[in-house]
Amino acid sequence: METTTLLVFALASAALVAVPGPNLLYIVTRSIAGGRRMGVACALGVEAGTLVWIGAAAVGLAALVASSAVAFNVVKWAGVVYLLFLGLRALRQPASLAVEVADGAKASLLNAFLQGLVVNLLNPKVALFFLAFLPQFIDPGATAAPQIAVLGVVFFVVALVIDLAYALGASAIGAWLRRRPAFVRHRHRVTGGVYLALAAVAASTGDGSRRG
Repeated sequence: METTTLLVFALASAALVAVPGPNLLYIVTRSIAGGRRMGVACALGVEAGTLVWIGAAAVGLAALVASSAVAFNVVKWAGVVYLLFLGLRALRQPASLAVEVADGAKASLLNAFLQGLVVNLLNPKVALFFLAFLPQFIDPGATAAPQIAVLGVVFFVVALVIDLAYALGASAIGAWLRRRPAFVRHRHRVTGGVYLALAAVAASTGDGSRRG
């Protein structure tokens, strides 16, 4: 692929990724509440999901999800239910919950990674991105799968850099907030509220009935 095409795709991807959506809001929320390591774990989890979507796009599964009303709605409502679960679980946490250490901290980081992975995979808008945006940069005269792989790697790198920047910035804000007792007492409510808001946003996504 031409360098100019890759550069334009990278810039366009950066513009799209930098706009806050479910993935970035998840990363920012967890970074503020849990700190830098938590934020990095969330960002890596989200982008691990991106790698899965890249593979799905290469074999045509992303197009299936985006074009099929049934597949789109399955992914959509699974994501809504999962976000509702995370939100209600966060709201039920005691305000005095101690900060995890040692093995507990490691488990928490793994959970953050896995949750980021699932949040991305259950976001049908990512499938729409790979169906509607990425094909504009594909040369129809060449094999599609290798081009999708190259563009996907470019998108992955761009998205990871932006996600990590958000995570580090939000963790710095979180460090300041955690020195405020009021925030420490109520941060589980903030986290839970964001998850519930994300569930509402996911539920309002089109039902895919006009696709395919």
